[in-house]
Amino acid sequence: MMITFFYFQETYNSWLRERYGDDPLTHPEFDPDLWMEVGSSGGPDKNRVYGLSNITAENLRAARSVSTVGSSQSVSSTQSKKFMALQQHTAQLTEKYDHLSVAYAQLKAEHAQQKAEDAQRYAQLKAEHAQWYAQQKAEHDQLREFVMNMASQSGDTCAPPLF
Repeated sequence: MMITFFYFQETYNSWLRERYGDDPLTHPEFDPDLWMEVGSSGGPDKNRVYGLSNITAENLRAARSVSTVGSSQSVSSTQSKKFMALQQHTAQLTEKYDHLSVAYAQLKAEHAQQKAEDAQRYAQLKAEHAQWYAQQKAEHDQLREFVMNMASQSGDTCAPPLF
C-alpha cells in the first residue's frame, strides 16, 4: 500500500509540473481535478483517491459537481491574490537588489580609484624620501670631509669621532 501511495504521489507531482510548470510557486496548493485524474489514470489501485479515505474517484466527482461549483472560483481568487502579492514583493526585492548592485559597483570603482591614487602617492613619497636621504648623506659626507681637512691643516692630531 505504501509503494502505491508513493507511485500516486510521484505521478501527481509530475502532472503538476506538466500542467503548471517546474516552479512550485506557480502550483496551486491542491488541484482536486488533477488528483482525481491521477487516481483514475491506471497504475496500482485504479480509481482509488489517496488521502480521502476509501472514496473512489467516481464518488468524489459526483460530490464535487454538487458541492464545489462556486468554491473553485474563491480558491483561485485567493491564490491569485497571494500570487500577485508575491510578484509585487519579488519586484520590490529585485528593485532593491538592482539598486544595491549599482551602489556596490560605484563603491568598488571608487575604492579602486582611491587605491590607485594611494599607490601613486606612496611611490611619490618614497622617491622624495630617497632624494632627501641622498641629499642628507651628501651634506653629511661634505661636512665630515671639511672637518677632517680643518683638523689636518691645524695640525690637530685628534680627529673627530666617526659617525
